[in-house]
Amino acid sequence: MTAAEAITGLVLAGGRGSRMGGVDKGLQLLRGQPLVAHVLARLAPQVGPMLINANRHLDDYAAFGHAVLPDADGEFNGPLAGLLAGLQACRTPWLLAVPCDSPLLPVDLAARLGAAVEADAADLALPLAGEPPQLQPVFCLLRRSLAAPLADYLAQGGRKLETWMRAQAHVIVPFDQAGDVPAFFNANTLAELSQLEP
Repeated sequence: MTAAEAITGLVLAGGRGSRMGGVDKGLQLLRGQPLVAHVLARLAPQVGPMLINANRHLDDYAAFGHAVLPDADGEFNGPLAGLLAGLQACRTPWLLAVPCDSPLLPVDLAARLGAAVEADAADLALPLAGEPPQLQPVFCLLRRSLAAPLADYLAQGGRKLETWMRAQAHVIVPFDQAGDVPAFFNANTLAELSQLEP
């Protein structure tokens, strides 16, 4: 199993939040705390260093005590641009990325994805979860060496997360245990965010 200290955690908070009215999703409050605070708290025990990818309100994100990385191009080119920023800053063999709007993310995400990449000698692992099951590509464990092929893909105009991932040596990991379905719930709208309130 991949040790926590060999993994850098990356919270992806660099989107436009268009489905949430253009607000910065990671800074929206859930039970009195920003969404990103909930995500960081669940991610921290699973990884070593942590990074935040954000393109707005950088000082607000920096207040959480981790390095904040904007996309290299500042063009809001989606999660792949955030992943590239994380991979380029990563100093551990692995990077575990999660979105800022999934505060219930699995507490064993790193362990299960890490076991899968070791078993398959893969460079990338992503979960299959939900009802019906679907790929969850923004929750992914990547080998740091994928920075170069990802940079090439983006430079050629590629933007599709799943297309790029399927072109790598990847493994798909079923998350079908009790409690896995709500763990991947992401709050894309203010109404969905309100569903998470007690």
